[in-house]
Amino acid sequence: MGEENRTKVAVVQPGDESDQVALPGFGAVFKLTHENNGGEVAILEHPFAVGSITAPHRHTREDEHSIVLAGQIGFRSDDAEVVLGPGGFITKPRGEMHAMWNAGTTPGRIVEVITPGGFETYFRELSDLLLAHTEGTLGDAKNLHETDEFARLATKYGLTYGTPDWLDDVVRRYDLDAPSH
Repeated sequence: MGEENRTKVAVVQPGDESDQVALPGFGAVFKLTHENNGGEVAILEHPFAVGSITAPHRHTREDEHSIVLAGQIGFRSDDAEVVLGPGGFITKPRGEMHAMWNAGTTPGRIVEVITPGGFETYFRELSDLLLAHTEGTLGDAKNLHETDEFARLATKYGLTYGTPDWLDDVVRRYDLDAPSH
């Protein structure tokens, strides 16, 4: 392993949320990025507002490992569905359509470990794209998913979005808002 790819000491103090982006109902607080470890891993915290769900999506390059810190967080990955409380853990393997949501009545929070690293930069680019969309600089598409810019971003990160047959049922059962993007 070359010196440039060596893992470096990285320290994030408890409560340090200085490096973050906001996404509707869901955010990303960057704890460890791929630049610190030769691209091996990224670690983020994701807060979940009550009633929020991520848009169902499939990764082609990464596996995601989630640990619930607070609240009740629901996970669906293909046919597997579970709600986990603090200390619960789940792996969402690449290639499976999945979503996460706040299944409770209080704000939730997870730690997300992404392997390999690098995908964490998607959240920064998505936040910028959402801002441009809400400011109207991407044209008049009502849904961000309808824009060419969104399609290019998803392709860049090896993502596909979809509307699986289980989505409406999950939204209804947990009284969730529709995914924001």
